[in-house]
Amino acid sequence: MSPKDQVALESPPAALVTAPASSSARDNMRAILERIAVPALALLASAVIFGLLLAIYAGVDPLEAFALMYQGAFGTWFSWQNTLTRAAPLILTALCTALPARLGLVIIGNEGALVLGGVAAAAAGVAVSAASPLVVQLTMIVAGMLAGGLWIAFAGALRQYRGVNETISSLLLTYIAIALMNHFVEGPLRDPESLNKPSTRAIGDINMIGTIPGMDVHWGLAFGIVACIAVFLFQRFTTWGFAMEVIGGNPKTARMMGLNVGRYVLLACGAGGAAAGLAGTVEVAAVMGRANASLAVGYGYSGILVSFLARHNPLAIIPVAVLLGGISASGGLLQRRLDLPDAAVVVLQGIIFVVILASETLYGRLLPRRQGS
Repeated sequence: MSPKDQVALESPPAALVTAPASSSARDNMRAILERIAVPALALLASAVIFGLLLAIYAGVDPLEAFALMYQGAFGTWFSWQNTLTRAAPLILTALCTALPARLGLVIIGNEGALVLGGVAAAAAGVAVSAASPLVVQLTMIVAGMLAGGLWIAFAGALRQYRGVNETISSLLLTYIAIALMNHFVEGPLRDPESLNKPSTRAIGDINMIGTIPGMDVHWGLAFGIVACIAVFLFQRFTTWGFAMEVIGGNPKTARMMGLNVGRYVLLACGAGGAAAGLAGTVEVAAVMGRANASLAVGYGYSGILVSFLARHNPLAIIPVAVLLGGISASGGLLQRRLDLPDAAVVVLQGIIFVVILASETLYGRLLPRRQGS
């Protein structure tokens, strides 16, 4: 046997060498397509269910309702600005769920971190109101992020060191946070002049965060977009981000590799809570000018939906938040034109959340792997 023939026998066929790579590429493509197709189908199914409810129980033409929703959300430049304003807090509160989800944690205490962040920011802003506007704003941002971060980090600590389910603890902590907010705005921090609606003292118009040039949208939108991009880069290109992915995949293996799981849990929960706390800060410093019960309007709960719909992907959170912000912005138009309650869009959001959770079973089944691939 010649050396050439011997090499030919010992070398595997080219098809066998390239098969694993091509199979892996096909699997990756299927996974990407599923991440797009499953949420899209869930949104379509939610629209159908909502349309049937409108037709059967409200006697409203679903097509007319959806046309009005589009007009109220994206039909004009004014609608776009209203949508983006509502999307800003959703982007930040969604990160409160998305960041811990990297570790396999399900945190839903977004609303609690937001309201505490808003109260802390208002208190800090009033305390340093005599300083320059930049100092006041930075102080409010730090105070709000610190309050929200510590609140959610506490839920992570309960999970890591006491074995308490983080979903239940973060939800219960939300009720405690709202109670604390009511206590402070109606008690120690109350402005004596706020008679009909208890509120903290105003931070002052000069200390308010302005709007983005050329738009009637506050800087909270820019904060959220920058935060999402920063989180994506952190998760994708840093060793800490890779370690968090390993922990999320298999915590026991991560511990065997020597990773300090507790530290990463506190980091992810604290960073997520800080993002929600920043959302509360922005609501106070850019919209309301003070803290009161209007902080608890559901932005935190909607942020949970945004995160799940985006599959906890920081970049996908941005367009999903815009979509949910548009749905919320269209409620007033539905009320004026079709005499529907403003809460009709909340019903749609609830339907979307339920369908999204149900659609989790479709992953791996919608585009099944072919036999032998």
